[in-house]
Amino acid sequence: MKKACKYGTHRVITPSSTLPQAATKIDNNMEIFSNEILIDVQALNIDSASFTQIEEECHEDIEKIKKRILEIVEEKGKMQNPVTGSGGMLIGTVEKIGADLKGKIPLKEGDKIATLVSLSLTPLKIEKIIDIKPDIDRVEIKGKAILFESGIYAILPKDMSENLALAALDVAGAPAQVAKMVKPSQSVLILGGAGKSGMLCCYEAVKRVGPTGKVLALVRNEQERALLARVDKRITIIIGDATKSLDVLNSVLEHNNGQEVDLAINCVNVGNTEMSTILPVKDNGVAYFFSMATMFTKAALGAEGVGKDVTMIMGNGYTKDHAEITLSELVENEALRDIFHELYL
Repeated sequence: MKKACKYGTHRVITPSSTLPQAATKIDNNMEIFSNEILIDVQALNIDSASFTQIEEECHEDIEKIKKRILEIVEEKGKMQNPVTGSGGMLIGTVEKIGADLKGKIPLKEGDKIATLVSLSLTPLKIEKIIDIKPDIDRVEIKGKAILFESGIYAILPKDMSENLALAALDVAGAPAQVAKMVKPSQSVLILGGAGKSGMLCCYEAVKRVGPTGKVLALVRNEQERALLARVDKRITIIIGDATKSLDVLNSVLEHNNGQEVDLAINCVNVGNTEMSTILPVKDNGVAYFFSMATMFTKAALGAEGVGKDVTMIMGNGYTKDHAEITLSELVENEALRDIFHELYL
């Protein structure tokens, strides 16, 4: 059993000299190297932007969606949407740990885990798609996957439903980054506030701004407003279309005493929302893009075009203790936990 690159470059087929995420095709042979982990996969949680794109491409036909996912994995050796470039995460059981990792990591064969690295870089082989749950972007499969030595994961907590934990861990980076960034007394706008990551971010932001700060959330309709209102009554909820930037700006000003916000966080799953994130932010503020539908050129050139001096950050799905921070939110907030049970299990 040979030792390989901890970042997985040994699995890259094309193009050479790239990391697995940037590769167009990787080796999904399930014979592991001495510093890899083999996972028996039960389910994939496809990234929301990716699943939405595939669903639209396949006209919401479940059999066509299955076929398209199988085609992508067959072509690339991983689940990476060729349009959005994004992947998702998986849940499975540790089947085998390479000799160089055994005893050196807090993991043993038989543990149930959720991988916290993207499917866009994870070697994956699907034997069969058992079911697709479009309401929660989940694909239940029979298959195998490889976790590289550098790959991060969470052992699923025994005192929480694994499906509930998976639903939250799928977007763990977003609320954890909010916990790091949001400061007391700030005004914060969250676009896509009634989505999975949006609700977690809203709750975390309310905790961080304190009694003198303000959290505004953009949702699509009255149904989403009612849902998000259950999370925390201190959230100021705005109904609007995240693709209409001037409307979003005017609504934010109306609900924030005519002031722009210190920080805007984009959690939507559709394109063309870059300027709706940038315009409401004051000079020297921050626009944070968690949406996988974000286009760097639209954001960068758009900000320049309107003379906005804002710091723009592309969301990092990992930050220290992100799994613990996110799962603790479900423990703390009963309403949030109930909503996740209703929507994502």
